[in-house]
Amino acid sequence: MEASTQVRPQAVAGMFYPGERGALVRTVQAMLDEAPAAAAANGWPKALIVPHAGYVYSGSTAAAAFAQLAPGRGTIRRVVLLGPVHRVPVRGLALPGATAFETPLGNVPLDVEGMRAVSQLPQVVMSPRAHAHEHSLEVQLPFLQQVLGDFALLPFAVGDATREEVAQVLEQVWGGPETVIVISSDLSHYHPYDMAKAIDTDTVSRMLRGETTINHEQACGATPVNGLLLAAPRHGLQSRLVAQCNSGDTAGDRGRVVGYASLAFDEKPSSVGADLPEDAGKTLLLLARAAIRTALGKPHVVIARGPWLREPGATFVTLKQQGNLRGCIGALQAHRPLIDDVKHNAVAAALHDTRFSPVTAEELDSISVEVSLLSPPEPVHVRSEEDALQQLRPGIDGVILHRGARRATFLPQVWEQLAHPRQFLAHLKQKAGLPATYWDDGMRIERYTVRKWSEDE
Repeated sequence: MEASTQVRPQAVAGMFYPGERGALVRTVQAMLDEAPAAAAANGWPKALIVPHAGYVYSGSTAAAAFAQLAPGRGTIRRVVLLGPVHRVPVRGLALPGATAFETPLGNVPLDVEGMRAVSQLPQVVMSPRAHAHEHSLEVQLPFLQQVLGDFALLPFAVGDATREEVAQVLEQVWGGPETVIVISSDLSHYHPYDMAKAIDTDTVSRMLRGETTINHEQACGATPVNGLLLAAPRHGLQSRLVAQCNSGDTAGDRGRVVGYASLAFDEKPSSVGADLPEDAGKTLLLLARAAIRTALGKPHVVIARGPWLREPGATFVTLKQQGNLRGCIGALQAHRPLIDDVKHNAVAAALHDTRFSPVTAEELDSISVEVSLLSPPEPVHVRSEEDALQQLRPGIDGVILHRGARRATFLPQVWEQLAHPRQFLAHLKQKAGLPATYWDDGMRIERYTVRKWSEDE
């Protein structure tokens, strides 16, 4: 199933939202400026449910959700967007047969490789007609463009499908911290104000409880909503209400209102480091080495059990040979079980660190393994480079530097070679592809701590 090289034109600009670029930027930014601050413990939500009416009706409620993604700018590189079909019926989840979506803010490129991969599922079909005039997806794009900047879109117009079929698609495209899932749905339609408030409050309560039986009278996007609610517990997501209103609260007649709510689904902060067994480090090192041996054709099995290994964990695996770095790969956000994360990163450090040739089976015995378990990153609020230098804690902080699409990190172990904060930060900027002396107001810093175990110790 190949996507043709074409742009899906904007269809509802000038109707659901301003069609002129300058007016759209001002409108979206004004709503984002009024939105509550991001509140996810792990930086930003993994998934959102947002309304899709005209901006005068539901824009403020949608903005409250999209503002939660602001800390992920530069890290979030893909948005999986699902919304219900309103005009063209379709069986399953429809891809658009295009390579970009147009808005007044510019074209949004589509994740062509992702579309190609997911099209192997029987419930995924190609239907340009289903997308051509569908507003439930298009109205979300200006918010995403304003908040995230550059990203790739994986859009599904959802028709006749089961919650299980939707959840299966979500599982295949779940990804890590680079991927965010957005479900587009309004709530009840055309009830009197007080009745609508009661219905919608009950519906939101059901969503927050994770019930997967929302019907289309309660939410027009019930099918993708139920799919997300089915998938969310499998990944330990925690839901919270961000904002709720109806058209009677914004720009509509209170005699017949449409309900709106924004919900965020956050990944649980990793708590595995707080309650580890005494032999946790030894176990992680054995798992890492065994994974590398197996990948090199020398199968080695390590039996490791315990609920702590199934908790989400973010690790870096570092390989050294005669004291010199031989590979280092890891994850900054906990997005899979610890046992899977350490195995994946061990193999990646050995075979896929592009700075080095792949490790061979013959040299493996001369290589030492180190595993670092990361705490959830937290933002460091800085006003200037001097402020940043004052706040960094040598020997303690792992640091993530963000500037637009550029990002780089140093583990706390790097302080052993770069002991002065100014030197540390200068090299980190260079790792991100920036001049050592560069600084502007767009720089963002996060920090984390680690627990580290090494075969050399």
